[in-house]
Amino acid sequence: MPRRTTPLISGEYYHVYNRGNNRQDVFFERRDYLLFLWSVRKYLLTAADLGAGAAIVAYCLMPNHFHLLVHLLDDHFSRRMQRLSISFTKALNTRYDRVGALFQGQFQAILVDTDEYLLHLSRYIHLNPVAAGLVARPQDWDFSSYREYTGTRNGTLVTPAIVLGQFGSRAEYSRFVDAYKPADHKQIRHLLFDE
Repeated sequence: MPRRTTPLISGEYYHVYNRGNNRQDVFFERRDYLLFLWSVRKYLLTAADLGAGAAIVAYCLMPNHFHLLVHLLDDHFSRRMQRLSISFTKALNTRYDRVGALFQGQFQAILVDTDEYLLHLSRYIHLNPVAAGLVARPQDWDFSSYREYTGTRNGTLVTPAIVLGQFGSRAEYSRFVDAYKPADHKQIRHLLFDE
């Protein structure tokens, strides 16, 4: 596997993503999404043998890819992601009697280097299922952190305060998401993978 060109540095924020091999689905039913979220908790937040872990700022799982906005708290994120990917792939290969790679190579990570990018990227992540035509509103998608942001789900996987602290209220963040215009996409294009 080629060496990572973007160094992963503790204390920094990254947009982490990957998609299914040949752009195929990686989540086939509800329990697959839940297994992935459980794996995120196990390998990215805990895995005490590797250190402090990462804070998940925002996430969205789509049928054939995932987005994680992470704040790294130690220098072992690549190993953590490798463990997550191997574990999840083995579980799905067993569950669906399949073989081979589930994901399209190693995960991608792009440094998020300004607060403005952080805000726009969180909005992009939460709007992903709307843009894909899976739901009409971001709060209608079960497999994203948007409901934690709006306070309609009391989950413990994400740390929304990192983004919400830059808004006066949860409602203000919701208005920011609702106010998205296609021109806003230009501001974070360099933080995204080619669709």
